[in-house]
Amino acid sequence: MHRELIERPTDLTDDWLTATLGAGRVEGHDVERIGTGQMSECYRVTLRYADGDSGPASVVLKVAAADPNSRTTGLAMGLYEREVRFYAEIAPALGDGGTASPFAPCLHHAYDPETGAFDLLLADATPAIVGDEIRGATPQQAALALHQLGLVHGPLLGNPDLAGAAWLNRDAPINQALIAALYAAFSERYADRIEPRHREVCERLVGAFDAYLAQEAGAAKGLVHGDYRLDNMLFGTADADRPLTVVDWQTVTWGPALTDVAYFLGCALEPEVRRSHYDELLAAYQGAVGDGLSLDAVRDGVRRQSFFGVMMAIVSSMLVERTERGDLMFMTMLQRHCEHVLDTDALAVLPDAAVPAPLAPEVADEAPHPAGDEPLWNESWYFDFADAAQGIGGWVRLGLYPNQQKAWVNALVCGPGLPTVAINDFEVALPADSAHIRTDDLELSLAATDPLRSYRVTVRGHGQAYDDPAGLLRGATGRTVDVALDLEFATAGTPYQYRITPRYEIPCTVTGTTTVAGTTYALAAVPGQRDHSWGVRDWWSMDWVWSALHLDDGTHLHGVDIRIPGLPPVGIGYVQKGGQLVELQSVTTEKTFGDNGLPVSTTISLSPGDIEVSVDVQGHAPVLLTSPDGRISQFPRAWVTVTARDGRHGVGWVEWNRNL
Repeated sequence: MHRELIERPTDLTDDWLTATLGAGRVEGHDVERIGTGQMSECYRVTLRYADGDSGPASVVLKVAAADPNSRTTGLAMGLYEREVRFYAEIAPALGDGGTASPFAPCLHHAYDPETGAFDLLLADATPAIVGDEIRGATPQQAALALHQLGLVHGPLLGNPDLAGAAWLNRDAPINQALIAALYAAFSERYADRIEPRHREVCERLVGAFDAYLAQEAGAAKGLVHGDYRLDNMLFGTADADRPLTVVDWQTVTWGPALTDVAYFLGCALEPEVRRSHYDELLAAYQGAVGDGLSLDAVRDGVRRQSFFGVMMAIVSSMLVERTERGDLMFMTMLQRHCEHVLDTDALAVLPDAAVPAPLAPEVADEAPHPAGDEPLWNESWYFDFADAAQGIGGWVRLGLYPNQQKAWVNALVCGPGLPTVAINDFEVALPADSAHIRTDDLELSLAATDPLRSYRVTVRGHGQAYDDPAGLLRGATGRTVDVALDLEFATAGTPYQYRITPRYEIPCTVTGTTTVAGTTYALAAVPGQRDHSWGVRDWWSMDWVWSALHLDDGTHLHGVDIRIPGLPPVGIGYVQKGGQLVELQSVTTEKTFGDNGLPVSTTISLSPGDIEVSVDVQGHAPVLLTSPDGRISQFPRAWVTVTARDGRHGVGWVEWNRNL
């Protein structure tokens, strides 16, 4: 799909436009930005032709975001691939943007899966009127939108090729744990603007969300636009080529087909107007779909999928920059979609509320996983220990970057009164066997001796000693010392699997030896942690504070406070003791740093449980992370002692990822 890719509008030439359009000779063009998209950028290209030649007056160019963080997100989430492949593979079977199609003809498409760069050159939809989600649609506009949607859905219902297409069938990232966290922030932000009856709809949905998704897994499947609403619609005027042009097919997926219908109907009209025209609007859609769905099936499916709009009001409002118009739009969405749920008595089909059981990794997850094709696809294993009695702690990481043909190896040891000693190699050749790595300066072996119960880690190599650990964040060179670790990690709690990303954490006790510059420390069941993750990992797109703490009463605490620019905080983790694990709903941190980049103070708050701990750093073991495109992240890590607000004490490790 990489065909003469136009990465930026400045790449356009008159010759390329002439050849691509296949009309008259282009002898000049002007470009102006249209829209305010963050993941992608759209430009209107106005065309001038040689004397006697003619062609379209303008076309629209859509390309990936120039911002590297937005582009990485668009690539990782599959947004770019899905939109390009919709126009390249699905649209031709649906009329390829003809007058009966609710999408523009695609004149050129190209996509680079390595970088995320893409282009779509589309016919312009002008003259047209842009839909307005707040103002709402007329009944005639709504009937047109649903009729055109039916023309897309009908031929593709149950299509086996699309049902098996990996690019259309990505796992949805929204689950009960995540929507509960987002709803907590949503209900706090809009507390005085949510009507009690609408709050009940939200709380019922959030409390039963995982069970609801499982219940609806058997719904009739088809192509889903995913954001079929008025703000993505251009209604053609008298001279337009099409009566309706729908844009932004980046969220196209395979799923319950009637999601689009319910989402549109729930918000496109004022509730009173929707109620007055409901039957005729359902019939407009069903008539275009044809025999694939009866009118009764459409009515029932729309009722069951009416919760999609409620979910989108909650989730979307928390994932975009807050504006006055945005607040009005999201409150309008919530009010209209909740009224749709109530009007159709959809609450009656919701399962009972239930707290989902914590997830646990499988034994097979201990092994390496098949790599994705994203440049920043990574698989990492982390191990740490802290021996407060002897005043020494350490951490080890193996990170594989198969699409860059390299691995990261880190092994650091530190403590009060000790230099920080570091083995850091970010350019290890990708090993054929990740369990055994050898270079001129280091050896690393990893072995799950009893998967999920016992793990052995050995490291030997030449490290560098730093009396000032901040030198590691400046790229300074230390003095050479020998380092050796031979450690056995025994599981001391319940392994915990994240819900929103493939990763698990295991509290451990650590036994073995650590030798630095000829001095050996014997470790006897000291507190530690290990974790394993795989998937796209972009250290340079977000900040976080990660912690794994072990209190003296046998309680294990793990929390990560993730801060992604433009999004609300995300908290993940657990409190566990004696085999009883409670998932966290929020993790918040307050921290300060010195001018040298090292942490000075940190307080971590965990909920439920109302736990607050203050951190006292015992040994700094930071590293500096540089991305392939030059972005920099400081990655301080430290073993700490902690004091809880209720007087309990403990020990563990904390890391602070800080993007510069």
